[in-house]
Order: sequence, then C-alpha cells, then structure tokens
Amino acid sequence: MAMKLSTRAIVVSLCLVLVFFAGQSAAAHGDRGKKGTVGDKVYQIVAKEIRDNSGVGPALIRLLFHDCWVNGCDGSVLLDRKPYGSKTEKQAENNIGLDGFDVIDKIKAKLGDNVSCADIVVLAAREATFIVSREKIDYPVKTGRMDGVVSSAEAADRFLPPSTFDFEQLKANFDVKKFNTKELVALSGAHAIGVAHKSSFADRIDDSTATPISLDYMNALKKDDKPIQPNNIRDKELAFRNASGYDPTGVDTTDMGKGVLDNSYYHANLQNTVLFRSDWELRNDTSGDAGGIMETFKEDAKEWYRQFGDAMAKLSKLPAEGTRFEIRKNCRKTN
Repeated sequence: MAMKLSTRAIVVSLCLVLVFFAGQSAAAHGDRGKKGTVGDKVYQIVAKEIRDNSGVGPALIRLLFHDCWVNGCDGSVLLDRKPYGSKTEKQAENNIGLDGFDVIDKIKAKLGDNVSCADIVVLAAREATFIVSREKIDYPVKTGRMDGVVSSAEAADRFLPPSTFDFEQLKANFDVKKFNTKELVALSGAHAIGVAHKSSFADRIDDSTATPISLDYMNALKKDDKPIQPNNIRDKELAFRNASGYDPTGVDTTDMGKGVLDNSYYHANLQNTVLFRSDWELRNDTSGDAGGIMETFKEDAKEWYRQFGDAMAKLSKLPAEGTRFEIRKNCRKTN
C-alpha cells in the first residue's frame, strides 16, 4: 500500500513538473487585446479595477516585489493561512499596507484552476504597470509558475528591505538577488506612485532621528500631519508643494499627471523631497553611481521607462525556492 501511494505521488509530481515546463514556453506577452486569452482577461479586470480605484495600480506593482523578493515568485504573499502554524507574509512588519488581494481573487475566479496564483501576481503587475504608466512601460513575461505552500512573516521581514535601510544595506540586499545599482535605482522609481504610512517615514521628520531632508518639506509634513501620505510630492495639493519649496519643472502636476508612473520620482529625490530614508539614501552612494543614474533618469524619461520595464521583467523571473508546489484553487490558502 505504501508503495502504491509513493508511486502515485511520484506520478503527480512528474505531471506538475511537466505542466510547469510546458507553461514556461507559453509567453503571456503580446496577447493583450486578443479576446479570450489569459493576458487579455487579466488586462480587462485590472483596467476596470484601476478605473474604480486608482490605488489598485500601485498595490499590484508593489505586490509583485513583495512576493518575488521572498523565496521567488511563488504566490506565497497571498496566503492567509497554511497547513501549519506561524504567521504568514501578510503579517510581516515590512508588508504594512500591502493591498490588491481582492483583485487577485477576482482574476483567479475568472481564470480558474489552470493558472497559478503566482502567475496571476506577475500578470497583474505587468498590466498595472502598462496602464498606470499611460502605456509607456511594457515588458514580456511567461506563465508556468507554481504556487508555494510556505509563507513566513519572519522570512518577509528578513528579505524585504525596510524603508530605514542605508545605501550599503540596500546594495547588499539587491546583490543577493543579483540586481545591480542601476536596477535598484530603476525599481525605486515605483515610488512615483502609491502611498506611505507614517510609521514608514516617521524617522525622517523626528528631530532626534531625522536624516537630511528638505527643511521646508519636513515642516510641511509636520504641519499636514496625516497618517498616510502620497509617496510623490507631485500628488500633493499646490499649497503643500509651494510650502515645501518644490520645483515642479519638468513634472506634470496637473490632475491628469497625478498618480502616473513616470520619472517624477527622480525630480523629487534630487530635491530631497522624498518620504523614505531608503529613497534619500540613493544620494549617498559614495561611488556616485546611483546619483548619476538618478540624474539620467530625471533627464531621460524614455531611458527610465526601458530600464524599469527590464527590471520588472527580471523580477518576474526570480525562481521559486522550495520543494513542494501546487496550483492553488484559492489564492488565500493551500489546497
């Protein structure tokens, strides 16, 4: 009996491996707009959700990083629970404010049991990037990932770089995943959109812990004193921007420009009007590389679009780590 169960397990595992490698040959790039395809179904849902709630785009892009940076792209960040104890990644300190899970659920309900939750995270982030960048950023991805069954808050807090990291810590963190300084600076540009909880930037406006920050900007933040702020000063009201001494030259600060994924992050960072210490720290690369790259991205939006897309594609390829995988029927729990 034990031999029969073992043989059956081997067959099931072999089938899953075959499905995985078959999927890897099927590109999910270029099928946007082709009715009935996986890519188009994901695009339609993501586009509708972003129309209904502009915060969805940044949430889905952030979800990709927070999934793939912890043991590879395996959908583990989606789990509410698992077969055994300990907190899941959702409960990690570094995952405060993580969102977009309901959108992943809607996509999963549409695509069914044959598409993994890990693939859905990757596809949803790609479509969100395309839409929120006003179709300036597009990049190829492939399907065929499997879902992991392990999710650990401790692992998320160990691997994800917190907003308080200095430059050397950031560089070391990205080196582990084989991402270079240019890719670090490019991906940081995602902070052109989204919001930040005060706990993530409190150290920047506390006189006892403040890292160098535009004094006018710091005073404006203290006076505004909201628990959640837009990552990008561009998205604040005119009076706040003026009080901060922000120079909007080269940035679209109209209502149409708000919430757009563009190179405005670099304009803000080079003026020291960014919320996170980890953003400001890009100015502290003693080699000068990070600062020079920021200058390039500020002056050449097309170059940043290209580099950001390449980095997102590379992020989407981080291989899942582990020995047990499945395709979940429900993205929030193991089968």
